Amino acid sequence: MSERLREYRDKRDFARTREPAGQDARGAGGPRFVVQIHDARTLHFDFRLQVGDVLKSWSVPKGPSARPKDKRLAVPTEDHPLEYEDFEGVIPAGEYGGGTVIVWDRGTYEPLGAERDVGEALRRGHLSFRLRGGKLRGSYALTRFRGGRPGDEEEAWLLVKSGGRAHRDTPDPRRARSVRTGRTLGQVAADA
Repeated sequence: MSERLREYRDKRDFARTREPAGQDARGAGGPRFVVQIHDARTLHFDFRLQVGDVLKSWSVPKGPSARPKDKRLAVPTEDHPLEYEDFEGVIPAGEYGGGTVIVWDRGTYEPLGAERDVGEALRRGHLSFRLRGGKLRGSYALTRFRGGRPGDEEEAWLLVKSGGRAHRDTPDPRRARSVRTGRTLGQVAADA
């Protein structure tokens, strides 16, 4: 399995958490994305894009916006295994990321423009792409505006809807429902 998952695995005790360890090397279908709502130390959204055999991941405190030109801070986190696309549940207290997770949206994406190598575009600091999800649709861009080189301060990106019209507002995360199960964060926590 990918060496890119070392940081992910080092942060977790899989005897305690039901999070996937990253054993599934599935890769069929177009590149996928998932947006999860995570009620951990802080309530936030996790935005993940499939790049090769992992999900590149960013924490987006306010969630992705469906309004063109809205800029949302996106802070990189460790790569996650592809199976994480389906993860919904409660990470035990005391574990890294302890708290409740739901799958708010998921689907496929396609890179836009001349740059078709997503990994290379992200290394360079800019990726334009089109989302085809149940809730998020249309053109978006991720642009690094800070960090990315050894010795730099913490890396930070902007996630921006690049065009079209708003078709859905960012939900109140406590009232939002899972695209997988229809449950809220509170319902998932209560069922655990």
